[in-house]
Amino acid sequence: MMSVRGIRGAITVEANEKEQMLQATLELLNEIVKQNAIDPSDIGSVFITVTQDLDDTFPAIAIRQMAGWDLVPLMCALEVPVKGSLERCIRFMIHYNTDKSQAEINHVYLAGARVLRPDLSKKS
Repeated sequence: MMSVRGIRGAITVEANEKEQMLQATLELLNEIVKQNAIDPSDIGSVFITVTQDLDDTFPAIAIRQMAGWDLVPLMCALEVPVKGSLERCIRFMIHYNTDKSQAEINHVYLAGARVLRPDLSKKS
């Protein structure tokens, strides 16, 4: 039976630079797609947040250029600014239509973001 599942992911960048942000966005999305065997037509939406120190571009720009992702609804927003939280971080919440159970979903945390949720990150 199909259900909507959330797939979490995050990655950090070294600097607030457009190319780094776009490259990191693609790296994270490609790894999530690989680990979960995702077809873009099964995506309901993608919610993307960035920390306040990342304002050089919209991460969604990178996703829109990927084949098959042009119709996927994307939304960018600022992460809640909590003192002492991880800096220069891009986070995803992908709403995915699937028959997989929650236990079968692979959440992906790369680079410095691995510290955020080691309990959810199975293969990254």
